[in-house]
Amino acid sequence: MQPNKLCRLLNIENQDLLFEKITSSFKEKITQWDYFVNWDKVIRNIKLFEKELHLLNYLVGKKDLREEAFELFKKYPETIRTIPTLLAIRAGSVDVLIDNKNFVYNHLDFFQNEYTASEIKEIVEFIINTGLGDLIENKQLKSFVDYATGVEVGLDSNGRKNRGGTLMENLVEEFVKETCTSLGLEYMSQATAKRIKLEWGIDLIVDKSSRQIDFAINNNGKLYFIECNFYGGGGSKLKSTATEYIKMNEYWNAQGIEFIWVTDGAGWKSTLRPLREYFDRADYLLNLEMLKEGSLENILNHN
Repeated sequence: MQPNKLCRLLNIENQDLLFEKITSSFKEKITQWDYFVNWDKVIRNIKLFEKELHLLNYLVGKKDLREEAFELFKKYPETIRTIPTLLAIRAGSVDVLIDNKNFVYNHLDFFQNEYTASEIKEIVEFIINTGLGDLIENKQLKSFVDYATGVEVGLDSNGRKNRGGTLMENLVEEFVKETCTSLGLEYMSQATAKRIKLEWGIDLIVDKSSRQIDFAINNNGKLYFIECNFYGGGGSKLKSTATEYIKMNEYWNAQGIEFIWVTDGAGWKSTLRPLREYFDRADYLLNLEMLKEGSLENILNHN
């Protein structure tokens, strides 16, 4: 197979050798310290109802939890809004199936301003039947603030996927910034057509006004767009991304814009075919190792 543009820039004999270079140097992980828990978010969420959580501490160890909880919720109905977090629920209301044969549901809303005695009793029963009551009565739960903090940490783990994407963007930006500083070029992150027009005076045709490009580089009037992502695991998302970027490459190339896809991660090792399809139809596919070796500078210098 003949060398493509990137092969020639990197002085690699042919495309097969270049693709082998890319796929054999994928990183397994890019985990950094701030990946594990977003503590600012956890603490912020707890502070929203910290006082109410302290009020609930009154219930710990009470023998007649039904009566004590009823009286507490009746006097301080604002404490009811803490219940979703205590059970790792983000929604403010739930529907519980209470009659399996006739599919009868009990609807509970935890964010009402006022509650009837009947509604409070239903909420107390909800606490008992979900098992939370046992933790409270048996003093296995000693501090509602500490317990809720632990729950928030667990819920925050759902955000790690997004943080993984942010980590990749942060890593790539280090190389983009260093390269542009070295070459005396301007770049912007999360670039839009509006910002590019405003700051660089260059018009773009975009398929949707909300489209953002991870990084845009202005190389003396010629634009280079960079999209980046990291895949630690496989899945259908990788194939759909490769397909999307084939179209994106063609779309920007038609406007005289160079498109660079920087991707990495062990997830690609089991999904190479769609990556190869992109590689065969586009000029620039890079990974983190290639950025470290100065490939981006080679591309920009070529102009």
